[in-house]
Amino acid sequence: MTTQKKKPKNRVCVIGLDGVPYGLLLDLARKGIMSSLGRIIDSGHLHKMKASLPEISAVSWTDFMTGTNSGTHGIFGFTDLKPGSYEVRYPNYQDIKAPPFWDTLADRGVKSIIINQPSTYPARPLNGILISGFVAIELGKAVYPLNQKAVLEQMGYQIDIDTLKARENVNILWDELIKTLMGRQKALNHYWEEEWDYFELVLTGTDRLHHFLWNAYENPSHPHHQNFLEYYRQIDRLINKIYTSFRKTAADEENIFFLSDHGFTGIRQEVYLNAWLEKEKFLKFTTVLPKGLEDISPKSVAFALDPGRIYINLKDKFPQGSVKPADAKAIKEAIIRRLSALEFEGRKVIRNVFPAREVYSGPLVSKGPDLIVLSEPGFDVKGSVKRKETFGRTPGLQGMHTWDDAFFLAKHDFGEALAISDISKIIMDRF
Repeated sequence: MTTQKKKPKNRVCVIGLDGVPYGLLLDLARKGIMSSLGRIIDSGHLHKMKASLPEISAVSWTDFMTGTNSGTHGIFGFTDLKPGSYEVRYPNYQDIKAPPFWDTLADRGVKSIIINQPSTYPARPLNGILISGFVAIELGKAVYPLNQKAVLEQMGYQIDIDTLKARENVNILWDELIKTLMGRQKALNHYWEEEWDYFELVLTGTDRLHHFLWNAYENPSHPHHQNFLEYYRQIDRLINKIYTSFRKTAADEENIFFLSDHGFTGIRQEVYLNAWLEKEKFLKFTTVLPKGLEDISPKSVAFALDPGRIYINLKDKFPQGSVKPADAKAIKEAIIRRLSALEFEGRKVIRNVFPAREVYSGPLVSKGPDLIVLSEPGFDVKGSVKRKETFGRTPGLQGMHTWDDAFFLAKHDFGEALAISDISKIIMDRF
């Protein structure tokens, strides 16, 4: 005899604002730029929240959707290494080894509509509708069920901005940001009227804006300062529309949540870890101009992957591995000691270097990095193998991710030590 699934009692709505830091949100709310959100903050509790380590969307959103960390879900960055090699690959939704909470909720009869969720490409079946977000490539593979592709195409829905063109031309950036936001609004209007128990909308334009025009926020005399504020006014109007409609249909303010996946700040300098490892004699290449990690020398004891992941070049783990497991601890301690002392123009560069087991837990810890580097705000850690100097800048990039100033906004106080991996339980508890 088959047991019929019970219909959930509650409706829950989550709004994600990618890369929006606690401080910026509070500042814009207090200044009246985001007046609607300000009223929600006044009647609820705005938490400062820790993102994943490293503090990037691919990992942080996966922490959010699974309620676990990389040692359990298996996503350590936007890139990873093919097993037994130095060749870089791009993990996707199929590589996640822990179930997202909407799959768990489906067993309770919960129907979900999820719009623009990063790290869910290619879309896979769920009880409801899924529209994958960054880094989705083809719309046809970014939607489930597939019949929603025609619906989205008709409304001119765009997955993401054209980041290459936007970096080169600020007018293109504004056009792309508005176009994608309008697409999100149309999708919201359409899918809100569908049957659902859990509804989620993620806006990623905020992250793009911060990467390319963070200076426009910090400098009131910047020529695009008002454009920056106007973009947030539009987001605030969208939030007000969702909040007002949710209260009418669900009548429970306790069931609507807002969050970001990491914070943001301005870049002072980029820090190239592989260049530093090479200068400190931890890393050697077989050629002066390496094309990738495949050109690593067997004399190397460590190397880095974007953004701040350091791997010990272990024997039997990597093709050119030379480090015996018994020697790894001393090498890690030496890297931590020297990297922690790194300065730029008298300023401390590295906030902390975490051994993997202080950050990750679960059966997949050994598949990830041995050390995770957390920089001081303003120093953007990178894993390029082509840079020869430790410090430098990439033209067109103004903002960088930060770790412990993401935000979570809810009706109630969920404590001070909140991490993004805690949020899935809060959501599931509502059902």
